[in-house]
Amino acid sequence: MAIKGLKKKTTVKGKKSLLKFTLDCQQPADDNIIEPKDFEKFLTSRIKVDGKTGNLGEKITISKEKNKIHVSAESPFSKRYLKYLSKKYLKSQQLRDFLRVVAPSKTSYELRYFNINDDKDEEE
Repeated sequence: MAIKGLKKKTTVKGKKSLLKFTLDCQQPADDNIIEPKDFEKFLTSRIKVDGKTGNLGEKITISKEKNKIHVSAESPFSKRYLKYLSKKYLKSQQLRDFLRVVAPSKTSYELRYFNINDDKDEEE
């Protein structure tokens, strides 16, 4: 005898959404401070899939176009993780004191210089 109003829970397997993120290295690459090729290699070796590094498989693809790195991944992937890895790369290259990771839009990050203004008016 079934209880009225009680239904079996069924899960519907849908298409996994594809997330696309962009890391823009334009400013530091123009000044020859960063090599986008090395940054792409770093991301490829460090991104974890199912708890293991170097296991990108078909879930994540990383491509480079001039000074931009495009990362496309299946849905359980956070943009914040890319920021974490970007900071880790800057730290390993000892550039963390000069560059920062800024989000100009919802799906992209950009490497920018810290704004250090020589305020001579304040000193006088």
